[in-house]
Amino acid sequence: MSAATVLPVLWFGVIGFGVLMYVLLDGFVLGLGVLAPFARDEAELDHMMNTAAPIWDGNETWLVLGGTGLLAAFPKAYAVMLSTLYLPVLLMLIALIFRGVAFEFRFKATRAKRFWGAAFGLGSTFAAFAQGVILGSIVEGMPLTAGKYLGGAFGWFSPFSMLTGVAVVFGYALLGSTWLILKTEGRLQRLARGMARPLVMVVVAFMGLVSAWLPFLNSRIMARWFEHGNFWWLLPVPLLALANAYALWRAALREGRDATPFLLTLSFFVLGFAGLVLGIWPHIIPPSLTIWNAASPPSSQMFVMVGLVVLLPAILGYTWWSYRVFAGKVAADSGYH
Repeated sequence: MSAATVLPVLWFGVIGFGVLMYVLLDGFVLGLGVLAPFARDEAELDHMMNTAAPIWDGNETWLVLGGTGLLAAFPKAYAVMLSTLYLPVLLMLIALIFRGVAFEFRFKATRAKRFWGAAFGLGSTFAAFAQGVILGSIVEGMPLTAGKYLGGAFGWFSPFSMLTGVAVVFGYALLGSTWLILKTEGRLQRLARGMARPLVMVVVAFMGLVSAWLPFLNSRIMARWFEHGNFWWLLPVPLLALANAYALWRAALREGRDATPFLLTLSFFVLGFAGLVLGIWPHIIPPSLTIWNAASPPSSQMFVMVGLVVLLPAILGYTWWSYRVFAGKVAADSGYH
């Protein structure tokens, strides 16, 4: 096989891995912001935020990797997405900046602490919602005419994209609650356990709604599942997702194994992501732009791949090291400076 055939597949895998890592790692931090209004006092919100304080900003690296990889390897897809999804992408970036500023300022504030706590919650919620809208718009499809999307500035707005926006907010809230089960003890952990179980049911319900909606979309996301007998090969993915959801629902209230709910939530997201990739493959923007149509010249992809070979191990090593250093429970009286 030629480089023009293989390199787009490799880059699709790299970008998908970067996006998945961002969703898993920054997802629980955004989930903490979504759950911030449920903190019973300022001290409890301090405790929630302190569980992620040492590692939250490093998670953004994966978002940068996915975005720059998309620009370098699939410039046509980057141009279509950024021009079509300009408003939700702008909302996401502003919300992430607001979340980051609020995260830092709240720990230093005295009189405005409540304001920055609200800013942390709103920034996280809007960022999560915008990411869900972007996901829904891509899944719904962007039909191109002469290589251009003619849907207008609000072509992304639809009932389906609003549904996926809300679904991602609840999904991140589930990640945040199971992260708190992992990292805390006592009153806050009991609160997190109390929220985790109903959140599992809500997230499963949203996943069912999204799955039921897919056959009616023009992007033909579901077509791959039923073509050429693929259904029987791909059936283990939804079955594993259902089994995972049931195990998570049971583990949410089980005392003594605090890591299990968080690990099961991570695997639930991985299975959902796998189902999405299997549905859209080989398209990067359904229904017409494949990874080979959108790819940059092989020489450009290979040039950037050299840098990736150096940077990706460094990012993985730093991520592993930071989570290892700050492993374990975070006490209620832990401080952030």
